This record gives sequence, C-alpha cells and structure tokens, in this order.
Amino acid sequence: MTMKPPSLILLILAITMPTSLTYAGQMPDRIHPLRTQAGSGGHRIPGVSCLSWRLAVETDNIRDWDLVPSSCEGYVGHYMLGHQYRKDCNAAAWAAYDYAKGLTLKKDGKDVWVFDIDETSLSNLPYYARPDNAFGAKEYNETTFKEWELEGKAPAVPAILDLYKRLLKLGFKIVFISGKSESLRSITVYNMKKVGYYTWEKLILKQTSESGTTAMVYKSKERKELEEAGYRILGNMGDQWSDLLGTHVGNRTFKVPNPMFYIA
Repeated sequence: MTMKPPSLILLILAITMPTSLTYAGQMPDRIHPLRTQAGSGGHRIPGVSCLSWRLAVETDNIRDWDLVPSSCEGYVGHYMLGHQYRKDCNAAAWAAYDYAKGLTLKKDGKDVWVFDIDETSLSNLPYYARPDNAFGAKEYNETTFKEWELEGKAPAVPAILDLYKRLLKLGFKIVFISGKSESLRSITVYNMKKVGYYTWEKLILKQTSESGTTAMVYKSKERKELEEAGYRILGNMGDQWSDLLGTHVGNRTFKVPNPMFYIA
C-alpha cells in the first residue's frame, strides 16, 4: 500500500475539518451571522457557468472585472455563506502552515510573514451580504463601505486567525500591509485586536498621497522597504492577486479565495 506524504495528509485534514480554534459563544468557523448554507456553492444557472467564472477569477485568468455577473449573485452569495468557502480558506491556511513549520528561522527578529487585511485577516462579508451590495454584484459604494469600516465590527477570517497564531508560535514576526487609508488606523487597530490579532511587527496603511497608486505598485514598494530594512519575507498571503504579484513578493505566496471584487 502506498503511503500518503505527511503534507498531503495535512491538506486533506484541512479541507475536511474546521479550524481548531473555538470562540466563546459561536461556531469556530462563523464569519457572518446569517445561517450557513450547505453545499459547494450554488445551483447551476442556465447558460452561465458561475463555478467556471469563479475558478477563472481565482486563477487570475479573468482580470480587471468590475462586478460579479448579475446572474451569479446567488451563486457567489451561496459560496461565501456556505461551507466550501471556509474549507477553501482552511486549505490555504494549512498549506501555508505546512510550509512555514518546515523553515528554519534565524531568530533575529527579521523573519516576517506578510498578511493583507480586508478579506484575508478580516472579513467584510456582513457588509457585502447586504442587499445593496449583493456580494459584489452591485456597484461599490465608497461612502457606505467607509461607514462600515468605522464601526470596527469586521470579524476575523477564522482560518487566517488560526494561522496567524501558529506563525507567532513558530517565531515569525507579522507584518500587515493593507490598502486601508491611514486615516482608519485607530479603528483598524481596535478591530484587529478585538477579534484576536493582538500583536504585530508593523501595520502598514496607505497614505493619502498614495491614493492614486495601484495596489500592486503600492504593496511592492512597501515590501521593498521591508527588505531594505533587513527583513526577510518568507510568506505573503492575500485575497487579491495584486497582493501577491509585483516585486519583492517573498519566498512563497498564498491566495485566499475572494470572488466578490477585484483590485488591480
């Protein structure tokens, strides 16, 4: 009988089991208070393969898209509220941890893991699930999204919070690089700490002067500055390809699923 390698066994467990951490008074994989929908993500829509559209989005074959196709709103909503999204996040997190625990850190405080924030560390699903947002099938409203951010109520993505805590135990320094505005620093710090991200080496937010800079250019610059300061980026995790492409991306990158919007 052929034995599966340990990393494959870990990945299978990650896909089939919820994250290990539990939170008082709630399910361990709960992100949004609506009832979780079972299944792998919606019903087939005649004439449109929404599953294929989502796969093309996640693999960066479809780029520069503005909205979720209106015919796929129900599919994307079902996926985001269902078990498959959580399983996909678990698989990404466990693949990252399996890689991270095999590294030998130099223990000089310079081995870092970079995380994005929105839809990676924190989930804005309660906002995007509103009818006026329709899981990304309606036009983005900067005003209402900022109002949501200022509430400081975004929950953690459970699999990523679990990974974050495991990486700290391994000895990694954590750096968050986000496209959030610097003006939101206080509420972002409050929100992050409230849900369990209690420490980090750096939390880098976008300056007003950088408002016209694309995410890929902005994040490449920030990672370059980290490396120039002597940090070694051993892991980099985000929900957008613009988090993971460009320059100075690190030794390994890991993509968290997000079919609700695209950031260049």
